[in-house]
Amino acid sequence: MSIKKFIIFVTATLSMLVIYSASAQNQFENVTIQTVPVGGNVSMLVGQGGNIGVSAGDDGILIIDDQFAPLAGRIKAAIESLGSAVPKFVLNTHFHGDHTGSNEEFGLDSLIVAHENVRSRLEAAESPVSALPVVTFDDDVTVHFNGEDVTLIHMPAGHTDTDSVVMFSESNVIHMGDHFFNGGFPFVDLDNGGTVQGYLGNLERALSWIQSDTQVIPGHGALGTKADLEAFYGVVKDTSIAIRVMKSQQMSKEEIVAEGLGDMYESWGQGFINEERWIGTVFDSYPR
Repeated sequence: MSIKKFIIFVTATLSMLVIYSASAQNQFENVTIQTVPVGGNVSMLVGQGGNIGVSAGDDGILIIDDQFAPLAGRIKAAIESLGSAVPKFVLNTHFHGDHTGSNEEFGLDSLIVAHENVRSRLEAAESPVSALPVVTFDDDVTVHFNGEDVTLIHMPAGHTDTDSVVMFSESNVIHMGDHFFNGGFPFVDLDNGGTVQGYLGNLERALSWIQSDTQVIPGHGALGTKADLEAFYGVVKDTSIAIRVMKSQQMSKEEIVAEGLGDMYESWGQGFINEERWIGTVFDSYPR
């Protein structure tokens, strides 16, 4: 490569990086962090990415997930209004970047707790050391904080192979992470250990643990109730069965997409995962 061509290449590359950086900033510039009271010590922060759970009390601040890195400052401002900008604990429900993006910032001052697979996958992605969980567990772990047990319970082979739900014993709240997309089809990450079979089994377990008046924080969507979680489970189960039946009749993925799931599920495909993608996920998750 000649010097002239090299200079042109470098200039073009730098221009692309500037454009990408500006685009990334524009993506978040209008995002605000809204605080939603949930119950007991617990609130929910809504911004862009996974919903954040917050426990605020005499022991300080604990947060569940932390969205994207550019939002860290706004998240700190929101939790400062609840008691402190520096949480003592950050709990990760799983490893996806819209739930762990601000780990790098919070991990400088806070103790990050997550399933051991979260650390493994973040390490594999060459995340900064400060973004990695410091305390990891296999099945479950309890943090005694603000007068109650805050328990992370591993949910294997569901949304990913890294997931946990978080239960608050006294506040009567559960944070479902991405085992709950309130009002929409779920994202099951087949490339990172997720399965539809496991997802359904995990939902059944969670439903057996909670009461009719338990407040349910979804990974995405509005604050919910047990009834909302039951409705979500019913949609995941019923559509999965319908897709599997069509697959057993030797229909191809494309034929099932063309057939569709019916008008009753139209609204469920308006979110992050549309009907076509959900059909593909179920089709690929189950062997013929």
